[in-house]
Amino acid sequence: MRTILLGVVWLCLGLSLDALSLSAHKKVKAEEEAMNEKTLLKRVRRGWMWNQFFLQEEYTGSDYQYIGKLQSDQDHGNGVVKYVLSGEGAGTIFVIDENNGDLHATRRLDREEKAFYILRATVVNKRSGQKLEPETEFTVKLHDINDNEPQFSKEVYTGSVPERSDIGTSVMQVTATDADDSMYGNSAKLVYSISQGHPYFSVDPNTGVIRTALGPGDMDREQREHYQVVIEAKDMAGQRGGLTGTTVVNITLTDVNDNPPRFTQSIYQFRVPESSKSGTPVGRIKATDRDIGKNAEMYFTIVSGDGMDMFEISTDRDTQEGVITVSKPLDYEKKPSYTVEIQVQNTQMDPRFMSTGSKDMATVRIGIEDVDEPPLFEKASYLMEVKEDAAVGMAVGSVSAMDPDATRSIVKYSIDRRTDMDRLFNVHPGNGSVFLLKSLDREESAWHNISVIATEFNNPRQSSHVTVYIRLLDINDNAPTFATVYETFVCERTKAGQRIQTVSAVDADEPSAGHKFFFSLAPEGTHRSNFTVRDNGDNTASILTRRASYSRLHQSVYLVPVVITDGDYPMQSSTGTLTVRVCTCDREGNMELCNAEALSSSPGLSTGALIAILLCVFILLMIVVLFTALKRQRKQEPLIISKEDVRDNVVSYNDEGGGEEDTQAFDIGALRHPDAAAALEESAKQRRDIIPTDTLLYPPKCRPVPAASSIVIAPVGMASRDNGDVREFINQRILENDCNPTAPPYDSLATYAYEGTGSVAESLSSLGSASSEAEQDYHYLSDWGPRFRKLADLYGAEDSDFS
Repeated sequence: MRTILLGVVWLCLGLSLDALSLSAHKKVKAEEEAMNEKTLLKRVRRGWMWNQFFLQEEYTGSDYQYIGKLQSDQDHGNGVVKYVLSGEGAGTIFVIDENNGDLHATRRLDREEKAFYILRATVVNKRSGQKLEPETEFTVKLHDINDNEPQFSKEVYTGSVPERSDIGTSVMQVTATDADDSMYGNSAKLVYSISQGHPYFSVDPNTGVIRTALGPGDMDREQREHYQVVIEAKDMAGQRGGLTGTTVVNITLTDVNDNPPRFTQSIYQFRVPESSKSGTPVGRIKATDRDIGKNAEMYFTIVSGDGMDMFEISTDRDTQEGVITVSKPLDYEKKPSYTVEIQVQNTQMDPRFMSTGSKDMATVRIGIEDVDEPPLFEKASYLMEVKEDAAVGMAVGSVSAMDPDATRSIVKYSIDRRTDMDRLFNVHPGNGSVFLLKSLDREESAWHNISVIATEFNNPRQSSHVTVYIRLLDINDNAPTFATVYETFVCERTKAGQRIQTVSAVDADEPSAGHKFFFSLAPEGTHRSNFTVRDNGDNTASILTRRASYSRLHQSVYLVPVVITDGDYPMQSSTGTLTVRVCTCDREGNMELCNAEALSSSPGLSTGALIAILLCVFILLMIVVLFTALKRQRKQEPLIISKEDVRDNVVSYNDEGGGEEDTQAFDIGALRHPDAAAALEESAKQRRDIIPTDTLLYPPKCRPVPAASSIVIAPVGMASRDNGDVREFINQRILENDCNPTAPPYDSLATYAYEGTGSVAESLSSLGSASSEAEQDYHYLSDWGPRFRKLADLYGAEDSDFS
């Protein structure tokens, strides 16, 4: 009950509030109507204000296009008011009648060039020029009409899509624009359509996306690769009367690997000579593929046939052909033909189009051509063995070759003498038996490599070579000898059984079991022997003393004969003599002194060492004899060797002239003042190199007849300066020399090159060397020991001993 009561109360309150609200609304509405009535009854004054005018573009009339009228409250129609226009295009595009305010456009306007113009207008008094109205700004807008057709961004589009694409696969998108106003009507609302390209492609009317319209089976590049599609864009939402723009789209189907390669023929036949080397081309096989690019790349393989091992096939990357080549030597006589199965397939496969027919097979038959081949040896090389003591004419081995051709021509054998320069071997021309021409020695050469030639008897140009390796087998034909030349000494004071030397042996032979040497004292040395030999059992032996003391004065050298025997068959032995010198030793057993005779006559010196010593002595003797001869020749050699020599002669005394302290080396005053030089007497005129034999042969004032041509050179400048005194002095000297009976019968030039006293370099002349040389004393050679005693005896004697 309480709930029902509360509901009734709330309902009553709501009805009361609605009634109050309705009465208040009616009251407000009544007041507004009263105010509107008052307003309508009141006259409002017209104001000088315009917002905008509208003008349609592309006006085609002959008169000015009327835009609108400007009206001022100050214009009472009495002709006092003048309307003035300014702003964009005022006076050119837009004009105003100054009397009544009519506004006109003078020419056709294009909204796409300019959509609106902003102008300003005012009113002035024609008489006073006073502004009657303030300047007011207004806009003239152009109303758009559909006067522009849609324009595509490109005149020609290029696109591509893979062949065998599904229906609806996007190819590309084309876009067109319309210059008309898209905010006013449907002038710029475009719709795309396809006018050329059916039924292969379609275009979305709203977006311009081009798509494929046929399925994979119809879009085959191998059937048709290029398509030209024309797309239209029409404004006015495609309605009648709209403008249309077109573009061309070139679409190419790109290739996919949907076609397998196919051989151009099922059977190929080739021929190749049997002499073809490995890698020689046999022939080319071709397969075609309707695909292009990488999808058409293929490779060939030999899958079966009796020539799988004899031939190979590869792919020429430029021509995509299969090239068959020889892989192993061919033999017409063994097999004249081969057959192989060749398979071709693409290098890159598309899983969508793989099938059992993605590979192709072809048969290739290869015939072998017979050629005349050289003889063929049974082996690539031969190894023969022969003992080094084999007799001349003994067979070493044999080679065998035959003509591989069907004719089986006879083969003859010979040895390439370039491989057997010493002509040690020969071969039988008929059976190929190799035999000896000379005796062999393994110790000189253990191996011989020769080349045997096999030549066809009917065709000598057909020949072949084979290498024959001949190994000489060793026999025990060399006796062992000492491993080196031993120089042994024994001290005067020693002990019996003292080891003074250990010896070993070498053998030129090479026994298979290794060397085994036995050492013993020779039978002739066993009686009254001073030394004994002990075999150590390891291919060495020890030389031992048999007594405690030896006398260097009694006997300085002992010869110990040692017998060396090898252990091979037939047994070989030799006797080596060991020279033992007796020397004085210190307490530790170190040698101090041995006899000179023992040293010089010791057989321990090798022949080469003795020859070298003798050669040195001979060279020293030759040097001493040459030096002595030159010294004697220097003492007796005259200045002029032969007076019959009539050639020009240059006599050089090698005197360097005056040194640093010699300021009188040459006095030109003698030439400038010949009177002062007259004091020089005949002693100064005599030549030092000639001893006068007949000084009274010619008088001093004779008229000379020159023995040789004399050239007088007088310096012009000097003669003119000294009034001819120098010329007269030179002529006088020439006259004196021409009359001198001691002058040689040829021109002579004397040079004096003496460095002079006090020079740092001293004299370079050899004139005084003869006087300074002294006889050498060669007695010191006797202090050099017994080896130089002969030289001391030769050069220590006086010269009178040899005269």
